[in-house]
Amino acid sequence: MLLTTTEPLALRISFGSDEAIVPGVPVLAGEAVEALFGATSPAGRRGDVSLYQAGDWLLGAATVPLTAGLEDATHRLYETILQATDGRHLARIWNYVPAINETGPGGLENYRLFCRGRSLAFEQCYGQAFNARLPSASAVGCHPGALTVVFAASSDQPRHVENPLQVAAYDYPGAYGPRAPSFARATVVPGPDHATVFISGTAAIRGHATIARHSTQEQLECTLENLCAVSQACGLGMDLDRRGDSARHFKVYVRHAADQPLVAALVAERLFKDTDHVSYLQAGICRASLRVEIEASFFGVASLRTRPPEPLPPLRP
Repeated sequence: MLLTTTEPLALRISFGSDEAIVPGVPVLAGEAVEALFGATSPAGRRGDVSLYQAGDWLLGAATVPLTAGLEDATHRLYETILQATDGRHLARIWNYVPAINETGPGGLENYRLFCRGRSLAFEQCYGQAFNARLPSASAVGCHPGALTVVFAASSDQPRHVENPLQVAAYDYPGAYGPRAPSFARATVVPGPDHATVFISGTAAIRGHATIARHSTQEQLECTLENLCAVSQACGLGMDLDRRGDSARHFKVYVRHAADQPLVAALVAERLFKDTDHVSYLQAGICRASLRVEIEASFFGVASLRTRPPEPLPPLRP
């Protein structure tokens, strides 16, 4: 479904012909419906989480109110997700965090409250070595009122990948909040014939510092450099498998709607090809200083120039 009117639609994440979740993110251009995994079938529920099966993938989605606050809602929802995916490996999580850059209880930014709830849930499930199991992820702002989380889990052990140009998010210093963000920069899921690769929401961060906080174009240039670096670390090459036959899906988030034409012109020239699936969305980003963020998903990757995944540490008793 392509957006053709001047009125922004809200992004719809489809799980079949009759089921979709609407996290409250306006679509500025491109595809207004996301259906990464094609046809799905219902696979029951676990608490607030609706589950779906798509081939070997277990998918899940939930939208929960903030009755007891954002941190508590995040912690409880992640506990449910980790229970629902027991025996499988989380490969990708999409988080839609209400009023992501506004100040919440105790003077903490909402994103930092979200990060604390998420991190504690991972640690309680996996133990102190939980960083080795963290999948690729994104966290962007949505309309206030509810938290939405969507995930994909695989029975195949993935390889989680970091960007050599950035500090791993889970190693950020304390200046970025009481608990560091819990995600990997990318995740590679092997398959018998083809691989799936998820690149997390990527922005203008070098090391752990924001670059060019007052320039959308300079931030976009840095974002593209980061995408190329993590793509190479995944084994896709520096061009994000542009010359391959994989199905490439991108979401481009801009903080200010007026920046979308500038961003679209540059990424159309430098990043995309005609067969790509692309959505341009208006959303807050995990740091108030960030103006643009890009995420990518690749299905049917024919070959990877990389090593196999290393064994995961044992779970806590």
